Amino acid sequence: MVRSRLTHLAAGLALLWTCGLSLPARAESEVDLALVIAVDISFSMDTDEQALQREGFAQAFRSPQVHDAIRSGMLGKIAVTYMEWAGSPDQKVIVPWTILDNPESLMAFADKISSTPLRRAQRTSISSAIDFGVKLLEGSDIQAARQVIDVSGDGPNNQGRGVVQARDEALAKGITINGLPIMLRKPGYLDIPELDVYYKDCVIGGQGAFTVPVREREQFIEAIKTKILLEIANLMPERPPRINRVQSASPTNCLAGEMQWRDRWSN
Repeated sequence: MVRSRLTHLAAGLALLWTCGLSLPARAESEVDLALVIAVDISFSMDTDEQALQREGFAQAFRSPQVHDAIRSGMLGKIAVTYMEWAGSPDQKVIVPWTILDNPESLMAFADKISSTPLRRAQRTSISSAIDFGVKLLEGSDIQAARQVIDVSGDGPNNQGRGVVQARDEALAKGITINGLPIMLRKPGYLDIPELDVYYKDCVIGGQGAFTVPVREREQFIEAIKTKILLEIANLMPERPPRINRVQSASPTNCLAGEMQWRDRWSN
């Protein structure tokens, strides 16, 4: 009888010890939002544009409004990782998963973004960027109320699998994809004239998904800050850009980028 009681007591203590270790660890990984920032570094982006893009994200996480938005969440913290992408074999994490829950952590995150040397690479594979973002979310130990992939880019998908397939598979996992289509120059041979419409029809999706197009250099930094703030606060723009025109437009060819590259190399 005594041995049986001792056995039960030992088992109970072991359970309490296990719970005592696991509950704080889980609590530390619980956040309001897990955000993958996926940034285009293809050669179509000149170095000035890349520098503006970097500065925009760095300033966003230094912004008092963003700090306030994080504190206003149920848990008052988010997890963010910053990665760069170009062609299908080229995705690189610049800042790994980081819990942001106070001004010091946000400032350190912003400093890591701005201090990393710029680089450029070939081609544009939005689909691979989305797939990589999904892997980052699935491979983390973070328990998030919302999962978002934030894709910025200045051209259509022209390498890798179809962007719609990658998007739809991410959406099926409960992930939201938002877009920052960069439209700072006149469309060239391998560009499409209405990148914002392409992003709306072919790239973004999920609950509350939206795009914030950038059409002028002067808008770049403020647009990024606005987009990050909306994502953290789980809001949509008051007036979605060009929504009336998009609704009345003909269906977008989501294979436009791949077709342009095939035509180029076949001639």
